Amino acid sequence: MHAVSQTYKIPISGKIMTQFNTGKMPSTNTDVPVSGTFSHTKYRPFPTLNKTDRRWPSQTITEAPIWCAVDLRDGNQALIEPMNVKQKQRMWALLVKLGFKEIEIGFPSASQEDFDFCRWLIEHKQIPQDVTIQVLVQAREALIERTYEALEGAERAIIHVYNSTSPVQRQKVFKLDKAGIVDIARKGAQKVKDEAKKRPNTHWRFEYSPESFSSTEIDFAIEVCNAVIGVWQPSPEHKAIINLPATVECATPNVFADQVETFCDRVNQRDSIIVSLHTHNDRGCAIAAAELGLMAGADRIEGTLMGNGERTGNMDNVTLAMNLYSQGIDPKLNLSNADEITKIVSECTQINTHPRHPWVGELVYTAFSGSHQDAIKKCLAQQQESEPWDVAYLPLDPKDLGRDYQSVIRVNSQSGKGGVAYILEQDFGLHLPRWLQIEASRKVQEHAEQSKSEVSGKEIWNIIKQSFMTNAGGHELLSYHLDRHEEHEAISAELLIGDQTINVKGQGDGALSAFCTALENSLNRRIEIIHYDQHALGEGSNANAVAYVQAKVGNIRYCGIAKNKDILSANFNAILACVNQAKNEDLNISSVA
Repeated sequence: MHAVSQTYKIPISGKIMTQFNTGKMPSTNTDVPVSGTFSHTKYRPFPTLNKTDRRWPSQTITEAPIWCAVDLRDGNQALIEPMNVKQKQRMWALLVKLGFKEIEIGFPSASQEDFDFCRWLIEHKQIPQDVTIQVLVQAREALIERTYEALEGAERAIIHVYNSTSPVQRQKVFKLDKAGIVDIARKGAQKVKDEAKKRPNTHWRFEYSPESFSSTEIDFAIEVCNAVIGVWQPSPEHKAIINLPATVECATPNVFADQVETFCDRVNQRDSIIVSLHTHNDRGCAIAAAELGLMAGADRIEGTLMGNGERTGNMDNVTLAMNLYSQGIDPKLNLSNADEITKIVSECTQINTHPRHPWVGELVYTAFSGSHQDAIKKCLAQQQESEPWDVAYLPLDPKDLGRDYQSVIRVNSQSGKGGVAYILEQDFGLHLPRWLQIEASRKVQEHAEQSKSEVSGKEIWNIIKQSFMTNAGGHELLSYHLDRHEEHEAISAELLIGDQTINVKGQGDGALSAFCTALENSLNRRIEIIHYDQHALGEGSNANAVAYVQAKVGNIRYCGIAKNKDILSANFNAILACVNQAKNEDLNISSVA
């Protein structure tokens, strides 16, 4: 590095904060102060548990959790424009179709729209026999009473009651000590129980959340939950749900797993409760936290499709379910139509699905990189239906999610021969030999670099036709007659060159060499075949043939491709495609001269 003796003033936050001489590298800690609006010093590291007996790191998830979809409550509350009635109905239908058996439908005591939607589900008998609706309510008597009004006539329902327990909520929001928080939880639990007794025709289940569990001292979180469990007195036959929310994700997933495992070890009547998790995504780790939480002993997961939720979002049920699926675990959800899921969720939430969203984004099974394309192409060619899925860069078969292989490989300026060859094979039936893959990809890449955009399958096909299948040089095969002798073969062919018909004759060791000799006699130019390949297009007696030829015309190599009803005609026309390219170059050189 060259030293420069010049002094600069550095403006930070609109003010000149300091100056330094660039002949000496400034210290990152002192010479250039960090603006007061972006300072890590205002934050404290989250306290970890002093846990030496953790078991969850050696655990493996072997079965799907109990799923609860909270799209219609938590997800809906997070929208700039909450869902209207029609959108809620579409979302409900999708969740039922996907196989969710517990669905939180809203906060009926806090929203008339949620109240009315709850009534619509019950009165219009929209709830299948194997699905239970869940509603959220604060631990306040009047709100609990209103919630039960919304659920009149339901066959089954989960009452999800909560209150905040973290130090910041206790001290700055509610201004209560720990005893006051426990009292709110206990009274709320009792009110939920009392209101349920008044309505014996409904099968009630109770759920409690110590809101901000992840930010609450673990001993106190257990104390509050034990107080609720003491009121409800669940049994192994009629379990209560204790939901542990990472209302704000404030630590790494391993810390949350420690909290969950400690809770499961020390909570009362563990055999009579279902431990549920409700993780948020502030640090981008909601899914990881949920997975480690399951390893730590949790039984149930609350989340949303595509992770929509407050701030950076909720735990994404789709991603977690597909994570399990990719490990050979039945997720107990049917996610086989990814396009339908993303379409409905996007239309109902007015949030577009990111093209790189895990598992279901438009581009997650798409490779632009040349080396990736080549590896995928080779692996797909060897993958057998009866064998476990094992394809480079594709952790699962896109067809399982309703995607076809046509979207797996797409071409831009970063792509290589494998990608171009794959598209030509999948879309147009051409099995390019390796020597032609190189030439074809070079032509396509030139186009991509000029256009600075992705190249579609149709554009690739047009490039291939213009580059290797041209008749523009004027030579077109009309007919031919082939005589086979013991030592050679002789050909007589009729060609159309412009408006003129000519006959050419030649002989050689085989039909192709004889045709080249016939052309040489006419063109007065040597033609030498370097490579050739061929295959049928389709099956049966009506199948066409395609031929690939690399020939040296004069001193320059050209590649030709041709399709025809018989293989010899296809080969002859591929040779003519090479000749036509040479003639075109001659014309271009002549016009420039």
